[in-house]
Amino acid sequence: VFIAQSRASGSHRDLEDEELTRIFVMIPKTYTEEDLREKFKMYGDIEYCSIIKNKTTGESKGLGYVRYLKPSQAAQAIEECDRSYRAILAEPKNKSSESFEHDYYSNSVRPELRGNTLPFCMQPEFCSFEKAETRIQEPVSKRLSVVSRLPFIQEQLFALFDLVPGLEYCDVQRDPHTNSGYAVIQYSTAASAIYAKYKLHGFEYPPGNRLTVIFLEDGNDSSE
Repeated sequence: VFIAQSRASGSHRDLEDEELTRIFVMIPKTYTEEDLREKFKMYGDIEYCSIIKNKTTGESKGLGYVRYLKPSQAAQAIEECDRSYRAILAEPKNKSSESFEHDYYSNSVRPELRGNTLPFCMQPEFCSFEKAETRIQEPVSKRLSVVSRLPFIQEQLFALFDLVPGLEYCDVQRDPHTNSGYAVIQYSTAASAIYAKYKLHGFEYPPGNRLTVIFLEDGNDSSE
């Protein structure tokens, strides 16, 4: 989707130069840059690898960057690497790394972990993201309704919402009388559903078709 959008905009060269070739991954703190390169070189030609370290102690934060020569290689790495790496496209370098790491931690929590740990790194479960909770005025739930002008393909919509950890099911429903798309999404926690709505409401998928994402009542106490 990102590659298609960049080409449609006519400025794909600049985007491909960074936004579409650099990925951000969660790794064991014991990994060196050579370990990182070894794990991801199977997906394409790597320009460089780097590991994010604590500025004071020099200890790895359990996060790293891998930059490929081609967007297709970065896309393949995100699609095919082990899910434990939580690979996503990295934000451009003009966004502060601390802000991006903060968002990433919020997005990368495994839903089955009910304590205060993340794989490979000890971080709080679901940090607040950009104080989004202060902007939410509607009742929240673990269930979302997704509507678009175009019909959905089950596998594609599932893959899109599965980028947020904790997806339990994605049910695409078809109306024989219209060509619009409608689906019900459910996550294991309300936090995951809030983050998915925050990130994907208004997202163009495919390019030019904006998604409308709202909460659906799931029968649970929304105050929780």
